[in-house]
Amino acid sequence: MNIKLITSESVTEGHPDKVCDRISDSILDEMLRHDSESHAAVECFVTNGLVVVGGEVRTKEYVKVDEIVRRTLKDIGYSDAESGFDCDSVGIVSALHEQSQEIAQGVDEGKGEHKEQGAGDQGLMYGYACNETKELMPLPIVLAHKLAARLAEVRHKKILPYLKPDGKSQVTVEYHDGKAVRVETVVIAACHSAKIKLAKVRADILKQVITPVLGKMLDKKTKVFINSTGAFTFGGPGADTGLTGRKIIVDTYGGYARHGGGCFSGKDASKVDRSGAYMARYVAKNIVAAGLADKCELQVAYAIGVAKPVGIYIDTFGTNKFSETNILKAIEKVFDFRPRVIIETLGLKKPVFQKTAAYGHFGRNEFAWEKTDKIAALKKEVK
Repeated sequence: MNIKLITSESVTEGHPDKVCDRISDSILDEMLRHDSESHAAVECFVTNGLVVVGGEVRTKEYVKVDEIVRRTLKDIGYSDAESGFDCDSVGIVSALHEQSQEIAQGVDEGKGEHKEQGAGDQGLMYGYACNETKELMPLPIVLAHKLAARLAEVRHKKILPYLKPDGKSQVTVEYHDGKAVRVETVVIAACHSAKIKLAKVRADILKQVITPVLGKMLDKKTKVFINSTGAFTFGGPGADTGLTGRKIIVDTYGGYARHGGGCFSGKDASKVDRSGAYMARYVAKNIVAAGLADKCELQVAYAIGVAKPVGIYIDTFGTNKFSETNILKAIEKVFDFRPRVIIETLGLKKPVFQKTAAYGHFGRNEFAWEKTDKIAALKKEVK
């Protein structure tokens, strides 16, 4: 029997890097609400008492960056002095500037050397799906996200009112011959009030977070580490600097599948780092949902200013029910990877991005790139 241990992690919305992702995407969404043709690459930096917003944008309406930042911090839970990062008193520096005209001509229809809307940058993106969970996602990252989301839920609902916004989760799943059978290790780091003893924090998190989420995947041999360095009372941006785009593996497949290297948050859909990765997931999920393979990883690559991809390939890891050549031919007939078509297909001019900023961009049916509406078309093409 082949035994493997595979680990993925997630972080809560109050983790410094995720605070930055949410601010960046909240600014993008506000631009899209007023001007669906907005282009943005918004970056954020947070540290003790300071938020810095920078990047290049093009939009018709003025966006109140300060208000968005303070509202976002308040929604997360950074709204009092004890949190170490107060939404009302934090300093905010905005250094957004206009998008380069040389970049703009590559993504604007009818401009540049190629008249069709091209990719906003060169690069490669990956999409992945597998049938080991109902989300068609790898189990370790699904469980890690559920734990992180549950940490936030028990805080917001005041089930564990002493918790602070910053937190992390990590899950190691044991596989036997490729099938997940149990959780080997679970790790939780949860920032909490200094008034609460560590023993209570550990007992409460085990009861209210770990056990409800992991259930039967736990057994007597499962190792559990909760705040394993001791008390965790000072966290968030007050204790640790954060940056947009520094949790790209958390955002995608938890290390189970490959990543092209580009982050998502703060970028409008003309940036194929984001839209191309969403499209690749959409395609891979439909391949698995159609039963053409049990696992599918798809790579798509672009040249800046050019509409059609320079390369597409798939890897089904030997789980394919049809030849990979036939599956790839079906993909090319059913799906259109040009940026303009991706944006139209997935509705990426709508302000939907702030929701993606924590607990993963994939495996959540609220997003258009998670729909499985091409099953019949794919089956027809491979026959």
